[in-house]
This record gives sequence, C-alpha cells and structure tokens, in this order.
Amino acid sequence: MKAMFAGFAAMIVLAIGGYFILENMHFSTAEVSSSDNVRLD
Repeated sequence: MKAMFAGFAAMIVLAIGGYFILENMHFSTAEVSSSDNVRLD
C-alpha cells in the first residue's frame, strides 16, 4: 500500500514539474500546435 501511494505521489510531482518546465521553455500545446495565422492571447 505504501508503494502505491509513493507511486501516486511521484506521478503527481512529475506531472506538475513537467508542466512548469514545458511552460518555461515555451512548449505549451497552444504554441506548438498553432500556425502563424492563429492569434494567441
């Protein structure tokens, strides 16, 4: 049971960390998948 909770905690930490790292590198989904004709706010 302890290993399962440790796995859940690791997944949450990796997901949050990955989000902030990708946002700081400007690799958000909107910026990567949009073309030059799309205006992003």
